[in-house]
Formats: sequence, structure tokens, C-alpha cells
Amino acid sequence: MSGQQPVVSALRVKPGDHARLSGRDPADRLDVRDKTDAAARLAGLVARLGVLHNRLWAESQRSVLLILQGMDASGKDGTIRSVLAGISPQGCRVVAFKEPTTTELAHDYLWRVHAACPDRGDLGIFNRSHYEDVVAVRVRQLVSEDVWRPRYDQICAFERMLVEEGTTIVKVFLHVSPDEQRKRLQERLDDPDKRWKFRAADLDDRRLWPEYVAAYEDAITATSTSWAPWHVIPADHKWVRNVAIAELLVDTFERLDPRLPDGGAELDGLRI
Repeated sequence: MSGQQPVVSALRVKPGDHARLSGRDPADRLDVRDKTDAAARLAGLVARLGVLHNRLWAESQRSVLLILQGMDASGKDGTIRSVLAGISPQGCRVVAFKEPTTTELAHDYLWRVHAACPDRGDLGIFNRSHYEDVVAVRVRQLVSEDVWRPRYDQICAFERMLVEEGTTIVKVFLHVSPDEQRKRLQERLDDPDKRWKFRAADLDDRRLWPEYVAAYEDAITATSTSWAPWHVIPADHKWVRNVAIAELLVDTFERLDPRLPDGGAELDGLRI
């Protein structure tokens, strides 16, 4: 695989372009024919990602950060389970950002985020992220506009620093439709094994759907940069979502081309 794949390129929000969420179909199947095709492709991608991730970890010079954002029930947890199934836990860390603690609120909003960024050699996954500080806080009116709006530029600068220091950032917005979200929330209520994931606040946020879409539109448009572009993933079909994100990650790792370190000439011919 060399260069950006057609699917990956089509999902990218080019710097300076509008996110156009309303013009993107959450049920788009892209070039995935059916679930059987998706399963076969995902298996190959997961295996390849495992090999490339192992090389990144062994190389221990650079890192990758996958940022997952989306509405409630858009599939962040499912993506982590399905796409990262072949990743070694030794070089992988998932961080779920919830409401900030008292200690975190005593610092700037990026303080806890920076502390959670991946070590060199690691793949880090943010299940929600600093983008809550320009989306959720805006929609819920937790801070005023003169507080959240300057954060677009601050986030761009923060991410540029991470990239210049050796972290490749992959930003994904899981684009789910309100009908599909309703279906998934109902499934959580109806399934005793999933009910623990349901929160009454999910319904409060659902009532603010247009406001969340507007906030995400603005955030993605303002922060899709050449060093950390956004990718909008159609998420109504879980199997399409998984293949798309797996292709995106494999493409990212292939372009990084991590190499296993040389053991050194002193090991040549060594027998144990």
C-alpha cells in the first residue's frame, strides 16, 4: 500500500474546506460490498496493522494518536474493540476523557490531554478528547463564546507541536444519523448487558442534536489542518465504519514506515 487510498482520501476534510456534515451520508457503504466483504477486508487490515504497530513499538522513535469523536452511540467503543483487536497492549493505551475532575479544572483544559498523549513507540487512542472543550462546553453553555472560540487556534497550535515532536495524529469523526442513534440507544435500554452504558443525559444531548451538529461542523472546519486533518467516517453501518478506520490507520502506518531496529554486528553469528 503506498500513498493515500481512495477511500481514505474521500473521507478527509481538506484544510480550508467546510466539513459539510449535512452533505455526507452516514449510511454510505463506500466501496464495501457487504458484511462478508467487510469481514474479510477487516481481518487482513487488522493483521497488517498488528505487524506495523509492532515495528513502531520496537522502533520507539515516533508515536501515533487516534482521536475518536462522535455523537453518543456513534461507535467509539466498538471501533476500539474491532479495529484494534490485533494490537499488542504493550504499545497501546486507550484514554476515555470524561467530565474533568476538580484537579483538572484547576488547570488549563489541555493540561490533562497533554499528560495522556502517547509515549514514543506507542499508539494512543482518545475516546473523546480536547474537542469536548469546543463542542460539549459550547452546546451545554458551560463557558461563554469568548472562551471556547479562541480554543480552535489553541488546539491547532497544540496539535502542530505534537506533530513536530514526532506524534502523527489521526482525527476521526464518527458520522451517525439520528435514526441510527435512536435505534442503538433503544438497544442499550432493552439489553440488560448493555443497559449500564445508557445515561439519562444521553437523551438530553439527543434533544440538542442540531446544536451538536453545528458545533462539530465549526470545530472540524476550523481544526482540519495539513498536519492533523479530520476524517468523517460514515458510521450507520458498523462494518463499513470498521473497514474505513482500519484502512485509515494502515495507510497512516504504511506512510510512517516504521523499521525494526538493527540488533548490531555483535549479534551476527551468535548461537545460544
